[in-house]
Amino acid sequence: MRTLRALFRLIRPPLGRTALSTVLGSLTVLTGIGLMTTAGYLISRAAEHPPILSLTVAIVAVRAFGISRPVVRYLERLSSHDLAFRVLARIRVAFYRRLEPLVPARAGEYRHGDLLARMVGDVDAMRDLLLRGISPVLVWAVTGTAAVAFAAFLLPAAGLVLAIGLLVAGLGVPAFAAIAGRHTGDRQVRARAELTAELVDALRGAPELVVYGADEAALGRIRRLDADLVALARRDARVAGLVEGLGTLVAGLTVARVLAVSASASTAGHLDRVLVAALALLAMASFEAAAPLPAAALTLDATLAAGRRLLAIMERRPAVADPDTPVAVPAGDRTVALDHVTTTAAEPDDEWGLHDIGLRLPQGQRMALVGHSGAGKSTVAALLVRFIDPDPDAGRVTLGGTDLRALRQQDVRASISLDDQDAYLFATTIKENVRLARPDADDEAIRDALRRARVWDWVASLPDGWDTLVGEDGTRVSGGERRRIALARAFLADAPVLVLDEPTAHLDARTADAIVADVLASASGEARSVLLITHRVVDAGEVDAIVRLHRGRVADRRST
Repeated sequence: MRTLRALFRLIRPPLGRTALSTVLGSLTVLTGIGLMTTAGYLISRAAEHPPILSLTVAIVAVRAFGISRPVVRYLERLSSHDLAFRVLARIRVAFYRRLEPLVPARAGEYRHGDLLARMVGDVDAMRDLLLRGISPVLVWAVTGTAAVAFAAFLLPAAGLVLAIGLLVAGLGVPAFAAIAGRHTGDRQVRARAELTAELVDALRGAPELVVYGADEAALGRIRRLDADLVALARRDARVAGLVEGLGTLVAGLTVARVLAVSASASTAGHLDRVLVAALALLAMASFEAAAPLPAAALTLDATLAAGRRLLAIMERRPAVADPDTPVAVPAGDRTVALDHVTTTAAEPDDEWGLHDIGLRLPQGQRMALVGHSGAGKSTVAALLVRFIDPDPDAGRVTLGGTDLRALRQQDVRASISLDDQDAYLFATTIKENVRLARPDADDEAIRDALRRARVWDWVASLPDGWDTLVGEDGTRVSGGERRRIALARAFLADAPVLVLDEPTAHLDARTADAIVADVLASASGEARSVLLITHRVVDAGEVDAIVRLHRGRVADRRST
């Protein structure tokens, strides 16, 4: 129930559209009941060869119910699916809004395929929450009550029998289905997610798997996961077939019992004989509302399992949050500093975290941060753009003397730009990938950024120029070209503080030296500060200070 309540708070189903969908669904079943009941009465009454005029009302009723049923059914399908897709849109937006703040620091523990399964499969499963999980129950309650009331009006005993049958079909059979299929939906959701994660990993790492001869092992894992999922689906199908048969049995027994009590009442003179068929057909049509409920019970189990996976992410607290009353970015000095900062290990490449780190990068200065992998360099970069915060009561990171935690994240990242070593390229053109840093930038600004990244000559030589598509995650360009496109994006951002995390990765030594020289030389004539995070040997004349990190501590600091 906690999961169900949490999901309802999340999707906030519109009450008006929900009520309309329920009313139309109920009318669809009620018109079917009306059609069967009046048809049974008409056939029985016509068998007595009465005057034709005495059948006029019944004939008109049959026609009215027969014509209105498909119309109402069509409207119900439009309404219910419109409601489902609106709910789906809401939950997609809500999930993305909750996921986006987690990405810098809290989403790394999830596999790419697992996140994909949650964003697509689990979110899509939420459309069944109302359409196949809740709405059928409401329709059953409304139509069942109306059918029992009308049957009891004609014959109380028939109404009692029908009420018992509808309760068994609407509560007992779904309860049996839920017990028989217990945890099957949850296991299917997890198995499907695991298979998706394994497929995504295999596709992303296909070249490496082939090179090292591990492709068959990967395919074997995929086959085993697929076989497990098929086995679970077969078990679910067997349970669904069993409960469907059980529901049909309950409906048949109820109709037979209603027919028996109606015939007995007619023989005793307590019921007009023409109503015997009407009551039997009324009971038969009433089970249209109960038929979807066993499947709804199984669907609801799987939907709640998917919902729990979504909530596991959406209920996580982000590593950083904007203050309730943010202050403005300092207008003058843009010095950035780490003041006795301590953090636990937060970045995958940093093994030790940071311990009482003190750094100061004055406005317009150039600093090189060097050290072996795992020394804490990437954690420093994450702190500066506020992907993470220092541990509580363990120092602060400042911009112009103002604690970054007092600023909006958007303002921090507008002032401090990070060119990450794993910068992502989107499946669009080179131009649009660069423009991402400043959507209002004109063509000349983008061209200048590409020149500064030493990639413009290559871009201009392409048949489509900067309109060339880079492919998914930049797979259609080399590692060096990818790195320079990402660097051009950082140049276009034109932030007062530029943090370059391994900007020369995948570049040849000559190009790497030229790019670093260009970046540092341009900063020397501007008010821009540059923090160069690198493994390479830095010429003391290129920067104003060199800081070496070792196991999360400042091992050496020298001015040049």
